[in-house]
Amino acid sequence: MSRPLRVTVWHEHRHEKKHPKVQEVYPDGMHTVMKSAIEEHLGADVEVRTALLDDADHGLSDDVLDETDVMTWWGHAAHGDVKDEIAQKVAERVRRGMGLVVLHSGHYSKPFKLLMGTNCHLKWREAAEIERLWNVSPGHPITAGLEKDYIELAETEMYGEHFDIPDPDELVFVSWFEGGEVFRSGCVWKRGAGKVFYFRPGHETFPIYYNPEVRRVLANGVGYVAPPAGVVPYRAGSPNIKEPLSPIAATHEVDASLHKH
Repeated sequence: MSRPLRVTVWHEHRHEKKHPKVQEVYPDGMHTVMKSAIEEHLGADVEVRTALLDDADHGLSDDVLDETDVMTWWGHAAHGDVKDEIAQKVAERVRRGMGLVVLHSGHYSKPFKLLMGTNCHLKWREAAEIERLWNVSPGHPITAGLEKDYIELAETEMYGEHFDIPDPDELVFVSWFEGGEVFRSGCVWKRGAGKVFYFRPGHETFPIYYNPEVRRVLANGVGYVAPPAGVVPYRAGSPNIKEPLSPIAATHEVDASLHKH
């Protein structure tokens, strides 16, 4: 696209206010580190703003949503504090073409669950164990620039199967954990005219968003789910097409009362 890609980094930003360990790892908030990762790799091709849960309208006014090409979403302890009407608007924007990158515990966020149509349950354990995210889709744009077949994180929180999500349209990463579990850690879905990328790493007490490979995947994911130029507009609603494109031979009297809602 001719103008820079407009990205909104949405972050719950609650842990940094209460927990010393999170403050130590992310003194200026996780959102600032995510923002810098996207800017580091996409440079002048991107304009990044941040929006926080405790901002007015969670930082997601209609104007902000209309001016966002891709949104990233990190949430954990306060999914229930996100207003239903805002979550619905985010999901609808995705269907109309906005890209969405959902990170770590954002699997339980309202927009993600609306778009998946499942409860998104999984198993978890926090034990500072090793994780290897295996690239199972070599050549995929989301993995561009990775030099190895896997990303290794020295300390992380485990997410394990079964992960209650629809089968992804594209599976990019599968994780193995030191404790033995595996997990679908990089998944892409098409929803309406938009794309959703779920990327698992990102527990708040580990410095994961400083990892160079994680930062590259985050930026690659933003670029991958961005709406392409000239995308066909998404049609909202189910209009009644009374005038056919071609003649219909049969005659039929419609009982309009059957179609009232």
